Amino acid sequence: MVDYKERLVELLKENDVIKFGDFTLSSGKKSDYYVDMKKAITMPDILECVAHLITEKIENDDTDKIAGPALGAVPIATATSLISKKPMLMIRKKKKSYGTSKQIEGELNPDDNVIIVEDVTTTGGSLLKAIDVINENGGNITKAFVIVDREEGAKETFEKKGIIFEPLLTISEFRNYLD
Repeated sequence: MVDYKERLVELLKENDVIKFGDFTLSSGKKSDYYVDMKKAITMPDILECVAHLITEKIENDDTDKIAGPALGAVPIATATSLISKKPMLMIRKKKKSYGTSKQIEGELNPDDNVIIVEDVTTTGGSLLKAIDVINENGGNITKAFVIVDREEGAKETFEKKGIIFEPLLTISEFRNYLD
């Protein structure tokens, strides 16, 4: 049996997804590493590995849908949907101003149990916005999965909201692997 977590770490390392050095993040904050997840989620081997890891964690529960906020999480949700055979939802940052004016693409039924996926989290704030959209539209978020947790408050943010937060990998685990 494949150890998908070990494989994920190897793939992230091989593809130089987590870079160490001197970086300025989009928030303006300085960091000694950068997680280039947009690069990672365009690579089939990484997406497949992530999808298998998430599917293993949900295969024995009552998940109805896999949700991913646009843009970065849509490939993750798609790959996980393909492996798990569970329908997916795409969450827009804001409602469309034309056509059906939907903020959620895909069929969300009242009381559907939904897991939400994301590429990388820092504090978890942007993912919470997507969770609010699901909740406001009748869905029930059961878990939040992220490929890499930067360990800068997301875990605590989700605990306060009563949401199970499951990073596939933390930056500490990745650093330990390198040592």
